[in-house]
Amino acid sequence: MNYRKLGTTDLKVSTICLGTMTWGEQNTQEDGFEQMDYALDQGVNFWDTAELYAVPPKAETFGHTEAIIGNWFKKTKKRNEVILATKVAGPSREYLRDGGYNYGIEKLTEAINDSLKRLQTDYIDLYQLHWPERNTNMFGKLGYEHKDKDDWNKFEDVLGNLQRFVKDGKIREVGLSNETPWGVSKYLEIAKEKNLPRMMSIQNPYSLLNRTYEIGLAEVSIRDQIGLLAYSPLASGYLSGKYRNETYPKGSRMERDWEFWKYRYNTPNLKNAVNEYYKISKKHSLDMSQMSLKFCELQHFTTSVIIGATTMEQLKTDIESVNVNLSDEVIKEINEIQKIYPNPCP
Repeated sequence: MNYRKLGTTDLKVSTICLGTMTWGEQNTQEDGFEQMDYALDQGVNFWDTAELYAVPPKAETFGHTEAIIGNWFKKTKKRNEVILATKVAGPSREYLRDGGYNYGIEKLTEAINDSLKRLQTDYIDLYQLHWPERNTNMFGKLGYEHKDKDDWNKFEDVLGNLQRFVKDGKIREVGLSNETPWGVSKYLEIAKEKNLPRMMSIQNPYSLLNRTYEIGLAEVSIRDQIGLLAYSPLASGYLSGKYRNETYPKGSRMERDWEFWKYRYNTPNLKNAVNEYYKISKKHSLDMSQMSLKFCELQHFTTSVIIGATTMEQLKTDIESVNVNLSDEVIKEINEIQKIYPNPCP
């Protein structure tokens, strides 16, 4: 396994991060336990979850993934071997603290304490803001329309709220998710000026089918030492090649929940791009999933690549990607396809 520092901290996290959002929906607790056992044995010490999981989010399943992890901690007594990340939801559904903004002190306190209870732990290593409260583009939305609403919790207030929990020992470090270059820069600026907790990571989408992170956030990551935690590195399975024949295997994410995912993957050039990347993997005798994951891991702005497997076979393949080598020729061919089909999914 490979390891990198989380931001400017002394925490060394594995470059493969165990994603967990299917546990409690596609996967059972037994499945989750088996994945955690295997991942830790392979040196994967970094795990990511969220209060909103399982996905697709539902009133009856939110918090289930954290509970599964907490049950594993209770059973194995291995909490100290894991660097654990979770997230508080941004403006959310009514079933989660009656909806609305969540980064004020009252709701944030409830969110953190509830996560700690479900996770059966006294502390969270990395606590992330799942998406911004302010009006901004995220999840692939285009056509930014500025609105001068000022009722969201301001950056300084949010950092001040988080500082209370850092001082109490309930969280060690803080991070962002689905953020923009402006948002990241403001958080870093205010933290430095006001001596408040510093954001250490940015969890945003990044894959061969979505390299928009390179446009603005990559520079921020490198210059300010706030690395990417890449989610959807296999584009929900498209970059494994399993959807190439335009049919979805029974039980797969697309077969189960197409209505939830179609906004992201029902795009004109997705199929063409996937086919071209598949050809590259075959030409160079590479597993397509491993090629796709290794490309993400190789980037200088990446701290860790979040994998989300639903079977043990997938998990083993994905973790083994750290031992794959991509030649200069492979990288060049990948970049040529990006020019032809730039970022076909948001």
